[in-house]
This record gives sequence, structure tokens and C-alpha cells, in this order.
Amino acid sequence: QVQLTESGGGLVQAGGSLRLSCAASGSIVSLNAMGWYRQAPGKQRELVADITSDGRTNYVDSAKGRFTISIDNAKNTVYLQMDSMKPEDAAVYYCYADVERLLGECYTEEEYWGQGTQVTVSS
Repeated sequence: QVQLTESGGGLVQAGGSLRLSCAASGSIVSLNAMGWYRQAPGKQRELVADITSDGRTNYVDSAKGRFTISIDNAKNTVYLQMDSMKPEDAAVYYCYADVERLLGECYTEEEYWGQGTQVTVSS
């Protein structure tokens, strides 16, 4: 099994910064990608940003220029630096990891999710 441990959520004033971290642990052969989704009350979960193990990134339009995602492959950890935060960034942020595992003699690609971390932005 694989576990994702998220940290870094909390309360920030508009214009401020937060840094989220998510560490994947367990029987991982390799990482394919990691990323962050968020879900605000009454809204659908949306992709905020993701990054492949070789550093290719993807951002939702509202995060471009303000958020930066990075990955430490040696630590199986993804970071989301959030700057110039806005009240509309408030949500529960969920980390995910797309990993390769070895089950018996077969490699499998699996996806895991963290439990979520609350981000609150005061105006």
C-alpha cells in the first residue's frame, strides 16, 4: 500500500502565501506524477496543478503565475507554493500520486489520494 501525508494547510490573509507538502510512502517502485486538486463547498473538485517525475507541469488557469508546483523524486514529495492568494483559493486541497508498484511479478500503475488539507483565505 501507499500512504500520502499532506501538510501545510491553514489560514492566510489575502495576498499571503502558503506552502503545501505531500509525501508518498510505502511500496513504491517509481513515481509517474503527483499533483493537487481542490474542492470548495458546493463546487466540483478541480485540478490545481500536477507535475510528472521528469518535471513537466500543468496548472489551472487561475493558478498560473501565482502557484508553483515542484517535486522531489528522492523523497517522493510534491510541493505547492501558493503566493498572492485570493479568497477564491479557499478549499480543501487533496494530493494525489500516480505510482508504479510491483505486485508479485507484475508492475502496476496505481493512483492514491491524501485525506485533504484545509486552506482558508481571509479577505
